[in-house]
Amino acid sequence: MPTYLSPGVYVEEVQSGSRPIEGVGTAVAAFVGLAAKGPFNEPRLLTNWGQFTSMFGEFVESSYLAHAVYGYFLNGGGAAYVVRVGADGASPVASAELPGAADGGKPAFRVLALEAGASGNDISVEVSPPTEPAEGAFKLTVKQGGRVVETYDNVTTGKGKQNVATQVKTQSKVIAIEEVGALAAPATTSVSLTGGTASMPARVTPDDYVGSSADRTGFAGLEAVDEITMLAVPDLMAVYEKGIIDAEGLKAVQLAMIAHCELMGDRVAILDAPPGLNAQQVKEWRVDKAGYDSKYASLYWPWIKVFDPLSGQAKFVPPSGHMAGIWARSDDERGVHKAPANEVVRGAIALEIQVTKGEHDQLNPQGINVIRAFPGRGIRVWGARTLSSDASWRYLNVRRLFNYVEESILEGTQWVVFEPNDMALWERVKRTVTSFLTLTWRQGALFGATPQEAFYVKCDAETNPPDVIDAGQLVVEIGIAPVKPAEFVIFRIAQFSGGAGVSE
Repeated sequence: MPTYLSPGVYVEEVQSGSRPIEGVGTAVAAFVGLAAKGPFNEPRLLTNWGQFTSMFGEFVESSYLAHAVYGYFLNGGGAAYVVRVGADGASPVASAELPGAADGGKPAFRVLALEAGASGNDISVEVSPPTEPAEGAFKLTVKQGGRVVETYDNVTTGKGKQNVATQVKTQSKVIAIEEVGALAAPATTSVSLTGGTASMPARVTPDDYVGSSADRTGFAGLEAVDEITMLAVPDLMAVYEKGIIDAEGLKAVQLAMIAHCELMGDRVAILDAPPGLNAQQVKEWRVDKAGYDSKYASLYWPWIKVFDPLSGQAKFVPPSGHMAGIWARSDDERGVHKAPANEVVRGAIALEIQVTKGEHDQLNPQGINVIRAFPGRGIRVWGARTLSSDASWRYLNVRRLFNYVEESILEGTQWVVFEPNDMALWERVKRTVTSFLTLTWRQGALFGATPQEAFYVKCDAETNPPDVIDAGQLVVEIGIAPVKPAEFVIFRIAQFSGGAGVSE
């Protein structure tokens, strides 16, 4: 309390009775896979397709990451984190040799791109006379995409700080240089680096995808990024198709994805089924081989056909990236409480297999969200279930709504920590949470004609007896009634004639 020593008028600012809780974001995706260029195992936030191409390059042969990210933004995605993996089996590195000024023009240095893949083919190195003429000195200019990015002037091949290899090693972010011949100055020339390819890495293991939270690698490193609400690994199917990992490795990665989402408690995994399966086979894979049971995971099938700019033809890709975009679009247009289904899949030309209603009847109860083509209505997502066997968590929108409410309350009540644990605090917390849930109910996310029917908040002496207070705890009980999707719409029609009815 302030001290008043002289007469006068004093103005003080005091906290209001309750503080508002702001709803957290619900549509931030994370993609893990193989890219043409870019940093390895560093989550990068992107908000449009142009940023992806600038950071990670264009489409890559036998890789689905670029298609997934493109499909995500095309279908309404707003923000995404991308993690590039496969550093241990990276693509070939572009290189070139600088001939020596003497010794018959034999190679004196080998220049290599620091970034593996096709991006190194845009680099060229030029050797020219130095600005300050000196014996054995020369000027090395590095260009990328025709633009000068680095210049090393008055460097030599002798010992000391002006040694060209030392200068490039300590300063360059584009190339590395190796001495391969006699210590002689290179000839005045210009060479372009070649040999870099954007093909799939020769070796990728399940551990590359899973990674480690301690080392910040793979999708385990995404534990440090709290904003993520969706996780997809489309390139898992790319390496599976190539035989780089087997069916057990595929299952191991998907189980790790589910475990990661369950551990974090604020995100849902979007899983892809293996390619080339018919309805019976995907059911057997889901039930007998995979056997996943989690309220933090969803599965979509079949694969969708999209246009591939690399080959100029259409190709089948796993649907997880497009589905993440539909989740984001549905959240933006209707809210997280709306089941992300009965939505058009933008960019989808066709499906890997046309699913019949009879086949769908067998797949939907198993939690397989089927993508179907309807005459005159396009290709649409026709399922919104999790992979949980618990009927309470059957629907995807219920799981994501709880994630939204839990995370919003968690972040919006941090001010409560270390406050005096008395009845005044209980009432302030109760008012704060009640105000947030009332707004959520008004947005249509909770079921009930009144707020009292939609939720309850209990924070009093019953939930906080003396032993709980002595332990330094404040317990608040919250119950909400989520809206469930109208998955089965039934119209009962009967004949009506003169007051007599005949049921059909």
